[in-house]
Amino acid sequence: MSIFSRLGQEWFGNVRGDVLAGLVVALALIPEAIAFSIIAGVDPKVGLYASFCIAVVIAFFGGRPGMISAATGAMALVMVDLVKDHGLQYLLAATLLTGVFQIIAGALKLGSLMRFVSRSVITGFVNALAILIFMAQLPELIGVPWTVYAMCAAGLAIIYGFPYLTRAIPSPLVAIVLLTGVAIWLKLDIRTVGDMGELPDSLPVFLFPQVPLTLETLWIILPVSATLAVVGLLESLLTAQIVDDLTDTTSNKNRECAGQGVANIAAGFMGGMAGCAMIGQSVINVKSGGRGRLSAFVAGTVLLLMVVFGSEWVRQIPMAALVAVMIMVSIGTFSWSSVRDLATHPRTSSVVMIATVVVTVFTHDLAKGVLTGVLLSALFFARKVGRVLHIGSQPQDDGKARTYTVTGQVFFASADAFAAGFDFKEVLERVTIDVSRAHFWDLSAVGALDKVVLKFRREGTAVDIIGLNEASATLVDRLGVHDKPDAERLMGGH
Repeated sequence: MSIFSRLGQEWFGNVRGDVLAGLVVALALIPEAIAFSIIAGVDPKVGLYASFCIAVVIAFFGGRPGMISAATGAMALVMVDLVKDHGLQYLLAATLLTGVFQIIAGALKLGSLMRFVSRSVITGFVNALAILIFMAQLPELIGVPWTVYAMCAAGLAIIYGFPYLTRAIPSPLVAIVLLTGVAIWLKLDIRTVGDMGELPDSLPVFLFPQVPLTLETLWIILPVSATLAVVGLLESLLTAQIVDDLTDTTSNKNRECAGQGVANIAAGFMGGMAGCAMIGQSVINVKSGGRGRLSAFVAGTVLLLMVVFGSEWVRQIPMAALVAVMIMVSIGTFSWSSVRDLATHPRTSSVVMIATVVVTVFTHDLAKGVLTGVLLSALFFARKVGRVLHIGSQPQDDGKARTYTVTGQVFFASADAFAAGFDFKEVLERVTIDVSRAHFWDLSAVGALDKVVLKFRREGTAVDIIGLNEASATLVDRLGVHDKPDAERLMGGH
């Protein structure tokens, strides 16, 4: 497929579905952008402008068609102290630097690191986000009039029931429009989007952050920008993986890294906060029929047009309608099969999934949750591979010599087992260690080999090592000490 055919497919291969899905996403973005602005301690228009800029720019530069990026809660939490201590202008400068870091990450192809994130971590991430999305709706459902519960229930009934009539129009859009009409007609005294904060009344304008261009400014924003870049890329790449699975398509993770960077730079110059991909909105988009780049473009553009020119209508949307949409997202996002599979999946996989969920939910920090899952996955993998090491032996020359055959991977987790697999007290003239079916990976492995060779030599036994593959031989030649004249001293021998 030529580049023009591919671009045409990505932009105009699903026009109707993308436009309708974009409308639903735009409506759902408004209260979230306002809420995230409040979390970060800035004016609501900062989050709204950011959501517009990021959604539109990522439509052109992102590597995952059909994915929605905007201002997010995970990023907002990182900004709190910077805004409190130094103000909005420093946040805008930090947003620009965040974008630069993400572009560098794309250039260095760090998106490829996603292959080290196990399926259990991704499942845990998805389940944690589903729980957090639901928990975020609870303030709108506690201590409210019964009409709010009625509206929310009606919204869920429409969302799940309308597709049985027709799938031509996304049911979340129908629910929002109908419930808004009912609320206005009955003059219900319930919380609306307008109660979340003041909507902007003008288009964003280009501006450069008003901060001193000094090293002191750089040291202030550098740690925040680095954290924002990591959290943003982590959430974006994981969301891209989830959308890949939902749509049975692939995406360019490295392009997504750079695209997020370009989008954040645009947001910083337009008075917006840093953002990243949104799992909830991306699921809404996919479930509503969005598949191409047009859906993100429509979502961002319609968002801005609605809050600037249609604010009188937008502010009347009942929060209960949007809560119903987000509950639908929460239910649809959670991997219910993962609960059933706890009984059949390996215990280590279940522990990784549950740990990722627990840490993410209790810290409200995506990075900590995923890092916990990745570290546990690595530890369990190392433990499992470390056990797959076998050392067999065969006597030679009427018991005067012995050949040890090593099979498996020798590294930090199996180095002790390697050293313990030899009998140093047996009286022998010569020992041959055949490692043709083994591989030495690190300094711990080479150290274990040195230890074995020198122990045999101290007992008066000659040692031959045969079968080292090229990579292992290079590592042993560079790091090993058993062939050096002062080997005994280097290994602490006497």
